[in-house]
Amino acid sequence: MMSYFGYRLLALAAALCLLPAMIFAQEEAPGMIHNVTVRPAPKGVTPRTPDGHPDFTGVWNGMADNLLGVPNQMHNEGIAVESDHSTYDVLSGAKIATWPLAKPKRQNGEQNERAATLLRRMGASRPIYKPEYWEMVKELDANANEEDPSNNCMPAGIPRVGSPSYIGQFPNYLIFIYPGQGGLIATQTMYRMIPLDGRKHTPLQDLDGSYSGEGIAHWEADTLVVDTWGFNTATWFDQLGGYFHSENMHVVERFQRNGNTLTWTATIDDPDVLLEPWTTTPRIQILNRNPKAMLPESLPCSERDLAHAVTREHH
Repeated sequence: MMSYFGYRLLALAAALCLLPAMIFAQEEAPGMIHNVTVRPAPKGVTPRTPDGHPDFTGVWNGMADNLLGVPNQMHNEGIAVESDHSTYDVLSGAKIATWPLAKPKRQNGEQNERAATLLRRMGASRPIYKPEYWEMVKELDANANEEDPSNNCMPAGIPRVGSPSYIGQFPNYLIFIYPGQGGLIATQTMYRMIPLDGRKHTPLQDLDGSYSGEGIAHWEADTLVVDTWGFNTATWFDQLGGYFHSENMHVVERFQRNGNTLTWTATIDDPDVLLEPWTTTPRIQILNRNPKAMLPESLPCSERDLAHAVTREHH
């Protein structure tokens, strides 16, 4: 069987062949063709709460994790394209050959979906499984339309849900809200209420596994750290890849605010199935500065597409 590193190199090489097409495959609205995909430069000051910590309160949906019209989305998935068209892998810094398209063309829905799938496979940061589980990962990936637990309106879970679109910060707890999404990957709206009062975790053996686990927050200087365990096994790490986990998964999320930007990373430790802990590519979100900004109501999660899927290919 091909080694993990060989598999990753092959996947990356295949993805890079279509990089220019993918850059423009995201575009659905006029004026939203992006020549760069690097992370946005922070703007403004970082507000602080009365106790001196950065204030994360706000709607963080500008340049978020959706795939359409988001300049830094490819960076969030691990690939950066600079203004001079030089391109590199965010994790390794390895340079990648790319070129601009002189006359980019809009693509149809099928092409957009395939481009989005390729986009999400590009970055080099991927979990490394124990050898005995690679066949299972490949099987789940190949049959993801049927196997993905989120395809039946179940919660995306942690860390797959990513960074919250709304954070409410209070002295002793945090509120995280994650809007659901429709389409073939149809997930419920999620929320988390996370204590920030110095308490300790419930012993793992005393917890009933859940989708979001038991999260407890603390501060490490100006970094907000959310430590979570007590999961069920009904979620994956990511939308693609068949990346399953055990009930003993332990996730540590780190949030850093710099002006109007929020950076989120998650480190996943699951010694039952992984050879080593895995840290996601940092994801960057932008604060919605509209003082009247609200999260719109998500459409109810009603799975109607899965029965009509004609292939097992996962978008």
